[in-house]
Amino acid sequence: MIFIAVRFTARPEYADTWLDRVADFTNATREEPGNLFFDWSRSVDDPCQYVLLEAFADAEAGAAHVASAHFKAGLEVMGEAIAATPEIINVEVPQQGWGPMGELAR
Repeated sequence: MIFIAVRFTARPEYADTWLDRVADFTNATREEPGNLFFDWSRSVDDPCQYVLLEAFADAEAGAAHVASAHFKAGLEVMGEAIAATPEIINVEVPQQGWGPMGELAR
């Protein structure tokens, strides 16, 4: 699985509408055959900061995502609204999707 975490800082005037701005990109990505999850969170400390957690089944699915028309369109939409260059973590992990947290297993 390819796991990606991206931290975006929106310009203040776009902070409250960020999720609306990226909705088409989000929905199209979630429909990709190799997408495992694509989830946004908003910081509780900085209302301008959003974190995207996404995963793809394998490198081929990740490459197809980056080559898609909706990826290019999403970059354009996000590029107009960011205050700083996004920060990213991109790693390959040996599992597919989320696993149980053993410390809090029921």
